[in-house]
Amino acid sequence: MHVYVLAEHAGSEAGRELSPITGELITAARDLGVVSVVVVGKPGVAEHLAPELARLGAAQVIDASTEDYEERLITPEVDALQALGAANPAPIVIAATVSGNEIAGRLGARLGAGVLANVTGIEANKAGHHEIFGGSYTTTAVAGGETPIFTLRPGSVKAQPQEAAGELASMPLPAKTDRDVTVKGFTPKARADRPELTAASTVVSGGRGVASEEGYSDYVEKLADVLGAATGSTRDIVDLGWAAPETQIGQTGATVSPDLYIALGISGAIQHISGMQTSGTILAVNQERDEPIFAIADIGVVADIEDFVPELIKALENRR
Repeated sequence: MHVYVLAEHAGSEAGRELSPITGELITAARDLGVVSVVVVGKPGVAEHLAPELARLGAAQVIDASTEDYEERLITPEVDALQALGAANPAPIVIAATVSGNEIAGRLGARLGAGVLANVTGIEANKAGHHEIFGGSYTTTAVAGGETPIFTLRPGSVKAQPQEAAGELASMPLPAKTDRDVTVKGFTPKARADRPELTAASTVVSGGRGVASEEGYSDYVEKLADVLGAATGSTRDIVDLGWAAPETQIGQTGATVSPDLYIALGISGAIQHISGMQTSGTILAVNQERDEPIFAIADIGVVADIEDFVPELIKALENRR
């Protein structure tokens, strides 16, 4: 039995790179069968990415390329996976991103297949796990049919590379039709100097205890820069406008599992904990000793952030 995985990649054509979620997808899909990774993009991208995909565990790399890829929105990925699923039915695993969930929905409608979105794990019997009620419970559901579709929540599975053949195969994509959405222009989002949140080995995160947007900058961002870490936040301070939406961690944000997670002024609501509780070491700093975050912290510091963090930054800078 085999399984299809849709590769996530980004960057300029000359320096196209796999997104970290691709390794997680391959690892999660491995229990379903032999992994065939589908690379949809411009000609040459699949060939460029094939060695890394083989290292991650792709037995086969399927090159589904088209010259007008960047002018077409979502459709090439849906077309490629539909053709594969119709000709040789197998489970399909996609990243649970905004575009990934859109692809899964359209693909499910075309193939008449069951879709399990935002799963945190996949079993060999085609069952998917979901965390509900802020991570308090885990439910298990099975998608029926020959082509069950799963979208995997980024950060929920740790990538475990496993060298495989990575044999390159190609497939034609249907030509663009008048019904396709055509992209007339776009401006790539500028990449931040900090590591990508879901792939970072260290994350410094802030909650209401940082007190203001300036507090988030002075304590969370400055400490992250000293450590070479990514920045995170709770939903509360994103809603207040103190932190950018892409930094949100938790039930309605990203799931992270860094080696070190530093929680500054975070109370520890279950909605946030569900997105970071699998971190290797959790350091919590809060002036209220009864906050729930201390129940899961490996190291707890009861202190005022305004006093503690500047001293920590100074000590780290002196050790450089």
